[in-house]
Amino acid sequence: MPVYQLTDSIIFPNPELAGKDGLIAYGGDLSSHRIIEAYGNGIFPWYSEEQPILWWSPDPRMVLFPSNFKKHKSLRQVVNSKKFKVTFDCNFSEVINSCATISRPGQDGETWITNDMIDAYTNLHTMGIAHSVEVHYKDNIVGGLYGLSLGGCFFGESMFHVMRDASKVALWFLVEKVTKWNFDLIDVQQETDHLRSMGAISVKRKEFLHLLTMSMKKTGKKGKWNELI
Repeated sequence: MPVYQLTDSIIFPNPELAGKDGLIAYGGDLSSHRIIEAYGNGIFPWYSEEQPILWWSPDPRMVLFPSNFKKHKSLRQVVNSKKFKVTFDCNFSEVINSCATISRPGQDGETWITNDMIDAYTNLHTMGIAHSVEVHYKDNIVGGLYGLSLGGCFFGESMFHVMRDASKVALWFLVEKVTKWNFDLIDVQQETDHLRSMGAISVKRKEFLHLLTMSMKKTGKKGKWNELI
């Protein structure tokens, strides 16, 4: 399948034209307008420092329907113990930088969360579109996640933990919040066994795009994310 080169115009090709690996386009920029347009069409940027900006719409796509989130007994015990304090949007910068720098198996120190990506998503955070969940233990942030909120969909970008269960706790409280606000789904993009164990499932790209179209008709939640749990 062809890979399209983006121009200065904020236009993306039909994501259903993407190849099996999901790569649909390259080039363009990371302006807020372009990123919002991409996510609204089921496309997201993912690339390494030495590459051009690459845009993806994988097939299948992994999603988590909030009602399907598995509140395992062991995790419920951790949450009920109140061992951790959880906040929203209290330190977006620390969360995204921790996601970028945390050591992950098989990455050899490389990260797709480049400095340009950090700047772009920080701008979206300032606009009230990108959000973070922080998990605190005593005086330190020991886990968290960040992503975008558009319409009735939360697009999860990355999570991290330096203390056991901290990222799972972040996901627990994210699910509780988006459930309260009647969100349709959490897009987790790539298939992983870990997210599958938490209730995420894989859907065909065509089905995902249909779900996204319906979800984007809802009024997005801007603001009111920053609250103490």
